[in-house]
Amino acid sequence: MNRENKRKSFEKGYYKNHSCMEVFTCKVCGRQVVPEGAGSEHRNHCPNCLSSLHVDNEPGDRESECGGIMEPVAVWIKKNGEWSIIHRCRRCGKLSSNRTAADDNPMKLMSIAMKPIANPPFPIEYIEELTKTTGCDSDFSCFDFTVTKK
Repeated sequence: MNRENKRKSFEKGYYKNHSCMEVFTCKVCGRQVVPEGAGSEHRNHCPNCLSSLHVDNEPGDRESECGGIMEPVAVWIKKNGEWSIIHRCRRCGKLSSNRTAADDNPMKLMSIAMKPIANPPFPIEYIEELTKTTGCDSDFSCFDFTVTKK
């Protein structure tokens, strides 16, 4: 079934309470996406390129008229340690959060997570000057770089 036409085939809110077991072709990378391997009953993005389609106004309602490509722009980690992907619609700009799936491309996830470090919002040459203005020594001891393990 065509993902864009789901809302026409089922009653309102159907996907909030029913598993999404369909196979679809990713509009960005062209790979076939299957529900197996996701680790949940709701496959909402491609595990290869992590892109999705803007089909929901609220999760599972399939009422969005936009239909734009939802591109992965960031990741965030919930209090319980679970990662989620922040998607932004290329057409209308809407932001949404989706849980990562068990078979998501780990290199793509890490690439998105490292974007702010690889491309900081200030010239990298000014790090030494910026640390001095914060009262920090060159060993960065005033910053908390603690890594929490699960």
